[in-house]
Amino acid sequence: MIEARGLCKVFQDGKRGPVAAVDDLSFACEKGRIYGLLGRNGAGKTTTLRMLATIFLPTSGSATVDGFDIVREGARVRERIGFHTGDTRLYDRLSGREALIFYGRLQGLSRDEARGRVETVARLYGLAEFFDRRVGKMSTGQQQRISIARVAVHDPPVLILDEPTVGLDVFGAREVLETVRRFRDQGKCIIFSTHIMTEAEKLCDTIGIVESGRLLAEGTTAELKDRVGSHDLEEVFVRLVQQAGTVESGAAAGRRV
Repeated sequence: MIEARGLCKVFQDGKRGPVAAVDDLSFACEKGRIYGLLGRNGAGKTTTLRMLATIFLPTSGSATVDGFDIVREGARVRERIGFHTGDTRLYDRLSGREALIFYGRLQGLSRDEARGRVETVARLYGLAEFFDRRVGKMSTGQQQRISIARVAVHDPPVLILDEPTVGLDVFGAREVLETVRRFRDQGKCIIFSTHIMTEAEKLCDTIGIVESGRLLAEGTTAELKDRVGSHDLEEVFVRLVQQAGTVESGAAAGRRV
């Protein structure tokens, strides 16, 4: 349901000139699966997700979401996705119920449709305990769960989740990850960005390790561990990133010579 083919995004920096945030990135994810984009801060994860969500246009390459091209058919793509990012804020004075109805209406649902979907979402994702509390009175974890439920209120087939557990304690993070698992069980196609190894290992069906905008390796957790010869995903990640840095340094030295 998501297929990226040679995605590139170049930004212009006043001092450095053109900077490639994403460089020839290709991957795919099917329905009922979670694809984890694993990388450290600045690796290109968020830029990639924003291209898939049609917020950024790619400099080159292409991608489709549920069969629709992100450039030529952006409106159709936006109808089929739920996009969660840490930059999205909820209104403190609204209750959880009111917030979800508001976002449902923004997604084109009628008032009755929004109310019905919100009741379904609350039941499916265990929000009843704090659903009618004002957002400003909720814990950080509860706010995050409402924010993630927001992206599913119009029942899209594709979810794009950019580091949804940032700033949460252990219990809040566990609740969010359980919600994501429920999304997968409903058959949704999910792109899940994180730099937390344990989240990727527990949650993702396939992992793509990204560094400097490029895909270093891809596979299941077991496949990646076998490739590097380690039982520790963090060690796998560190070795692959270090190897990529060594290769890049050698190539740069060769160019200088």
